[in-house]
Amino acid sequence: MTLNRGNVFQLFKYAVYTLLTVNIFIFWREEFLAAQLQFSGNVPLLDMIEAYAATIDTAAWVVLLLMFELETYVLEDRHFTPPVRYSLHGIRFVCYVFILYACYGYIVNLAWAYDVAVLPTLSDLCTIAGQHWSYAVDLDEYTALTTANCSTFSSDTVFYQFAGMPALVDHTGLVEIQRLAWVDSINAIVWILIVVILEIDVRLQEREMLVGMAYKVSSGLKFLFYSVLFLAAVYWGIKGDFVDFWDAFLWLLAFFFIEMNVIEWRAEDLEKAEG
Repeated sequence: MTLNRGNVFQLFKYAVYTLLTVNIFIFWREEFLAAQLQFSGNVPLLDMIEAYAATIDTAAWVVLLLMFELETYVLEDRHFTPPVRYSLHGIRFVCYVFILYACYGYIVNLAWAYDVAVLPTLSDLCTIAGQHWSYAVDLDEYTALTTANCSTFSSDTVFYQFAGMPALVDHTGLVEIQRLAWVDSINAIVWILIVVILEIDVRLQEREMLVGMAYKVSSGLKFLFYSVLFLAAVYWGIKGDFVDFWDAFLWLLAFFFIEMNVIEWRAEDLEKAEG
């Protein structure tokens, strides 16, 4: 079988989509381990979004991405019967509910990162080693304090405990965790703004109205928002958070493909109109 340029592009695109699906399980494992400490094993149903914000968010986004792929590339105009259209829109609506829910979870996590208290009697981590305490080495990542590792985390003499958790961190680590929580929240909000614009683009394109000022405004806003997302990915890369960096990079690629689908769809409609 001979692969032409178009086939290679499609294979690459669907490989990216597959990797994003794999990320659902990576985030689940990371958050599952953190939840064991944060909620002492069983996570209450009402706290599920706080514990598994990234997992729920990623799963909803993957389904949403596939719906956009169907509407902007896979399905042809003749396939858009009312049942198909309503099904696509209905599934996307459910995805948006979960995405907004997950965004709320990121904001809750941001508030949690500031809900700390100084441990006034602690000045040396090794004095509590082996007493079921953990050290927050990153956002949602904790390591049990033992006599073997207690001296490797921090030489500070002031430590902060996260509310309701046997976990602590020094001032420098706390600031880094709070910054990462801010980046998570901003990233989630900006992605929502992008899909709002993309939804408008698709609706306008269906009516052959994605032209002139509407197209320019859409392109300008998306350039601004994608730039913010790129900076977030760079920040995660600099801080050594490979999973978040890799996930952000894949999502930028995935939505580049969706944007290319819309551009190709628009070009075909313009060509038909001119013909």
